[in-house]
Amino acid sequence: MYEIAEQLLTANRPNLVRGGTVVPPWAEPPGNPMEIPSPDGKHVVFRRDYNLWIRSDGNERPLTTDGDVDHDYGANPDYFMYAPMFTMLGLPHAPPAAVWSPDSTKVLTHRTIQEGLRIKYLLSSDGLRSKRSALPGDEQVQLAEFVVVDVCSGAVLHGASVPMPMLSPIQMKWAWWAADAVYYLSTSDGLALHRLDPESGLVRTVVHESGEGRILPGQHLMLGPAVYVLPSGDVLWYSGRDGWGHLYLYSDCSMVRQVTSGPWQVKQILRVADDVVHFVAVGLVSADPYRSTVCRVGLDGTGFAVVTADELDHVVVPGVAGFLDTASTPDTPPVHVVRSWDGHVVEELGRADISALLETGWSPPERFCVKSADGSTDVYGVLYCPHGFDPAVRYPVVDHTYLNPFVTRVSAAFDAGWHGHDAEALAALGFVVIAVDGRGTPGRDKAFWDASYQNMSAGLDDHVAALRQLAMTRPWMDLDRVGICGLSGGGFATVRAMLDHPDVYKVGVALSGVHDYRYTDPATTDMYGPYDADVFAGYSNVDSVDGLAGKLMLVHGGLDDQVSPDQTYRLAEALIAAGKDFELLIVPGADHVFTGYETYVHRRTWDFLLRHLR
Repeated sequence: MYEIAEQLLTANRPNLVRGGTVVPPWAEPPGNPMEIPSPDGKHVVFRRDYNLWIRSDGNERPLTTDGDVDHDYGANPDYFMYAPMFTMLGLPHAPPAAVWSPDSTKVLTHRTIQEGLRIKYLLSSDGLRSKRSALPGDEQVQLAEFVVVDVCSGAVLHGASVPMPMLSPIQMKWAWWAADAVYYLSTSDGLALHRLDPESGLVRTVVHESGEGRILPGQHLMLGPAVYVLPSGDVLWYSGRDGWGHLYLYSDCSMVRQVTSGPWQVKQILRVADDVVHFVAVGLVSADPYRSTVCRVGLDGTGFAVVTADELDHVVVPGVAGFLDTASTPDTPPVHVVRSWDGHVVEELGRADISALLETGWSPPERFCVKSADGSTDVYGVLYCPHGFDPAVRYPVVDHTYLNPFVTRVSAAFDAGWHGHDAEALAALGFVVIAVDGRGTPGRDKAFWDASYQNMSAGLDDHVAALRQLAMTRPWMDLDRVGICGLSGGGFATVRAMLDHPDVYKVGVALSGVHDYRYTDPATTDMYGPYDADVFAGYSNVDSVDGLAGKLMLVHGGLDDQVSPDQTYRLAEALIAAGKDFELLIVPGADHVFTGYETYVHRRTWDFLLRHLR
């Protein structure tokens, strides 16, 4: 059984069968990831000895000279900047945080200030490793001080500073060039967009919004903020003020009009040209509100139209004259095409070949819709049947979970990513596997999303409701044998589900879990709203171990610098004090996602679930 499961994790994913010879510009191989080329191709900037350097015509010179270990130019916070992942790739650190002005005369970067931060230590087989990392509520946090460098004159302008708990605001696209100025977002009081004059350093606020719950520039922040500055200085601004998530036009700090509206939301801005904005929306496909659709509308709010007029999910990479479009559903293999901005298919590039998957005994998961625990809200997920499924047999069930306010656990597309691979492997081992996006996750209306505002366990009761509703029509689901497993936020959710619902979840494997949000980095707590120690204490797995009744295995990487292993150590210590039996696996050289150790960790996870559920 292990071999079949591992085969699913390593087998070729849907292969691209090329139907044409044209390769779009965005598909060209990237250059050196440690260098940022200028738009005119004459220069590159890079980091050296804590400073930013430039190379032109083979000649190198420093653009900054005062960088040091605590004031490092173009650096991310330690947990990401020097992550083991980059070492494994042969890179000294993460790529530099810098972006060129459109005319190639200036560079926007930031001086990363980490002076006075508390230090955490990780124990590896060759000694101690350290990282600087603030905790929620600390006065000293990582800061990004914006810096604009004129590459011709050498002038260095130091601008405003913003907290940087997670990643560089430049690499998150929270700071960028528009026309001849720098714009950046801040969240110190609601959400604000600021304009930084690169000559004088003068900063003025262009848009500011405050209100209840989350006020952020989109629900899918890994796609970048849904904010766009027009050449005129007017701003397309994302807001959930009408209960969904739409675009508004601002001018001179005042709202002019609402540009998009309806019971759906804008997911990503793709392009603005000729007074028309193209964007990705979710909620327009009645069969599945999570499917992405490309749309367009005039900046005056008229002429709304759907560009990809079908009911598939569309993953889009924008270009100049058109976009690369990959369309699929969980049971419809992807088709890759190039489209013009009016939606016309210019060329089909290829179709996915799933024959290798089918040969393993794989079948597509079933997309389902159930009611939430309150009985009033639609909740979606997927169900994987065991290989060799026999409806006369009763099968154990595993809830494969991931809890995060900015990432859905279930993909609306065909390939569900590494989470989906894990679920398929468990199905190959003879489990019914479900994955659910309960209330508090992104992609729906604002009230659905805000369910996780200062509530780390939001949506877990929806998982329980889904299990019970699915089993009503599927008697082969044995709800007396239900397990749960997950990584990171899923590791927290695994233990929390076993504590809050011990009558449902009898077995769990928690990997790299964030078990007490009071002792993690501020970036993690910020996802749930302003930090309140008393509120966050109420969701501490460590403080609730008396409620554990099932079989639990804890797994953590010894070099996890994203969620430090002390999270699991704290929980283990509390379990021992409470007299609770559990299994503990520390993988000394592993990072947050067990890079290089996946086979071993998978085998141990599967073995634990098989022993206690089968």
